[in-house]
Amino acid sequence: MNNKPLLEDLRLFCAVVRRRGFAASARELGVSNALISKRIAILEGVLQTKLLHRTTRSVNLTEQGDIVYRRAQRILDDVDRMSEDASHVKASLSGKLRLCTSSGFGRNRLAPAISEFARKYPGLEIQLELLDRPVDLVGEGFQLGIQIGRARDSNLIARRIARNVRVICAAPAYLDRFGTPAALSELARHSCIEIRERDRDFGHWTLQGPNGIEAVRISGPLSASNGEIVHQWAIDGHGITLRSLWDVAPSIEKGLLVRILPHYAQDADVWAVYPDRLSSSAKVRVFVEFLERWLDEAGISKAR
Repeated sequence: MNNKPLLEDLRLFCAVVRRRGFAASARELGVSNALISKRIAILEGVLQTKLLHRTTRSVNLTEQGDIVYRRAQRILDDVDRMSEDASHVKASLSGKLRLCTSSGFGRNRLAPAISEFARKYPGLEIQLELLDRPVDLVGEGFQLGIQIGRARDSNLIARRIARNVRVICAAPAYLDRFGTPAALSELARHSCIEIRERDRDFGHWTLQGPNGIEAVRISGPLSASNGEIVHQWAIDGHGITLRSLWDVAPSIEKGLLVRILPHYAQDADVWAVYPDRLSSSAKVRVFVEFLERWLDEAGISKAR
């Protein structure tokens, strides 16, 4: 009798844990719910332990399931890396690359870069997810995250791939109506449009200025979790916003927005973040190197 778990069953199990359910994992893998349920039951039988607590609304790991999940992740990572190392050929990259980023950067910058990368490496399956919330790369099964601002998780490797700053701006119509702030402290008296994005602090802006790092409390009737919406609301004259220069530079050039308090800016470099155990992955390495070049050529300053 075979008492060894199959690699594909471990992949199914890890997908169920990441997606927190059978239906979502079935959609990700392109199989039926029934097959997922059958293979998980077989895996539990082979390992002779219950891996999941299942209810009508959620799927949670048992204590033994958590141990199996962490070990399965390492096993699958090692198998994927072994296949990559055995090929020795970057040009023939294959397998799956799962990465995530914020919605605005993903649509406007990362998606076009991936389109070009996919033409160069047609054997690679690329899955991009746009998530405007904190992301657990390892727990959610991502091999790579591209984010504005450095990762706070010390367990991740962070590589800066482009320079960028956030700047303060507003529409001419708003400034004509309410006046242009002459000092950072005056922002507290204005309507500011803030983005609730990932793990950014809410309710104040911290910027680098003539006197070093300064913070100001801000408020306003509008906020959103999507940077593109905040950008449009600023153009519509609803208030002052703090947005990445790569995002608002075209609007400033067209006169739709005006940069105010130009001596102040917030560091917002573009970083590639990835788990330690995936740092030598050919897929990750080649894509990060490609993206760094692509962003430089697209006009986002390359890190020096």
